[in-house]
Amino acid sequence: MGNLKHYHSSACSPKSEAVSVILKRPLRRVILFIGLCLVCACSWAQSDTDTPTKSEMFSKYKLSTGDVISITVLGEDDLKKEKTRLTDAGTISYPVLGEIEVRGKTVGDLEKMITEGLRGRYLVNPRVSVTIDEYRPFFINGQIEKGGSYPYQPGLTVRKAATIAGGFKERASMSKIFVVREGDSSNTPMKVDLNAPIHPGDMITVEESFF
Repeated sequence: MGNLKHYHSSACSPKSEAVSVILKRPLRRVILFIGLCLVCACSWAQSDTDTPTKSEMFSKYKLSTGDVISITVLGEDDLKKEKTRLTDAGTISYPVLGEIEVRGKTVGDLEKMITEGLRGRYLVNPRVSVTIDEYRPFFINGQIEKGGSYPYQPGLTVRKAATIAGGFKERASMSKIFVVREGDSSNTPMKVDLNAPIHPGDMITVEESFF
């Protein structure tokens, strides 16, 4: 009996191991699949985090000469200021507060400044809202159908700027596009590609291709 028992044990062992291996293979595939999904999810989440939304770009936009803004205060029509263009000095004239410096401030900064200026002196709890009606322009020239100045739009790229200006001319060189950034005192042209971001006041030049 002892020999018979030993025989059955030895005969069943390889089969059990084979079943175990077969069962483990799908499990490994499932674990690998889950791992790949987690890696992809993390990559997508990181990509979404790194890509600024239009809302984020708007909140960081700094006002300057040429921008047109409107200011409203809830329930106070006499404090409404509609479609006001910033002066060359980057200022606007506002009721109660007089001439105020706006250049370099975001919409949020300006709302806070006006709120603090009105609180106590004129209103108990002013609710101020600032909107941008028209962005100051960017400039595009060279091998462009309709070169000139155009109002800036959040998320603007060289490609979009060219489309706004009627598109590229037949002889336009896609490898010879230059941008002079607003605020660059040296006015140094920087070589860019079609996906390069364009900011307010930037000047784009598209050169001619000779081939």
